[in-house]
Formats: sequence, C-alpha cells, structure tokens
Amino acid sequence: MLDTENDEALAERAASGEAAAFRELLTRHYDRVFRVAYGILQDKSEAEDVTQEIWAAMPKKLRQWRGQAKLTSWLHRIALNAAKDSLRRAATRARTAEGYAEIESLSRAETADTQTRLTWLQTALGTLSDDLRETAVLTLSEEMNFAQAADVLGVAEGTVAWRMSEIRKRLKILASKDDGLAQEALA
Repeated sequence: MLDTENDEALAERAASGEAAAFRELLTRHYDRVFRVAYGILQDKSEAEDVTQEIWAAMPKKLRQWRGQAKLTSWLHRIALNAAKDSLRRAATRARTAEGYAEIESLSRAETADTQTRLTWLQTALGTLSDDLRETAVLTLSEEMNFAQAADVLGVAEGTVAWRMSEIRKRLKILASKDDGLAQEALA
C-alpha cells in the first residue's frame, strides 16, 4: 500500500511520526539525495556522509515541510544546500589548517632564529673572563638585580654594575665583527 502512495502523502504521514512512511520515503529517495550530494562534492565518502546527515535530520525537517513544493524538489534543495555547506566547511577547515601550518612554520623559524642568537651569545660569553661570565650568568640568566648578584659574588654592587658595562662593551665589539644576527642577540 505504501509503495503506491504519492510522496507528498507519505511525507505528511512520516512528519506525524509514522515510521513505515518514513522508511518508504528513505527507500525511494535516498539514492536521489546521494546523487545530488555526489554531483556537488565529487567525493563518494563525503557525499555518503552528507546523505546520511540529511536523512538523520529528515524526521524533524519533514515536520517543517509545508508541501508548497513537490517533495522531490524540496529534497533536491536540501541535498544541494547540505553539499554546499559541506564544501564551505571543508574550505574553512583547509584555510584554518593553512593558517595553523603558517603559524607553526613561523614559530619554528622564530625558534630556530632564537636558538641561533642564543648560541652566538653563549659563544660570545665564553670568551669573557670568569668574573665577567659569572656576573653575566647571575644578572642575565638568573635575572638577579645588581645587589643580589653582588651578594652572591661577594663584591660591591658598583663592581657588578661596572662588570655589566664591560660585558656590554665586549659583546658589542664581538658583534661588530660578526653579522647582524649578533646585533639582534644583544637586543
């Protein structure tokens, strides 16, 4: 009996919750919806996913259908819109992935640049006398103020200030002999 009933009558019955009417609509129109989705997406797997999503939401959609258009026209529009939405989501995901890839690339470049500058700085600090290097480690690496560094080193605070001035001068001399990277390391 259901297989002779027209689509619109089946849609009304399915909208009111009749499972057999919904199954008949699904049987009749599943492939049609898939073909539209596939025609837009050109990807079988994605078209299958979209088609399944459409039919999973169909009971609710049928309750909203007003019968102003032929059911097949309405289904075509739903399939077309769902496929286009899928394309938009895929494009958004692609743009997001490209953005993350770009950020990752910049981050890696920045990390490599930072590592290069740190390597230069460590090498340059290695050329300093022990007392200057110890002062640099405490004030730069350990972020101690001059008073704290002076206390640890057992010298006057003014001595720490003088040593830091001397360290800066020597590093600038070394940097002037190297390329611009060294200048950035001192920044």
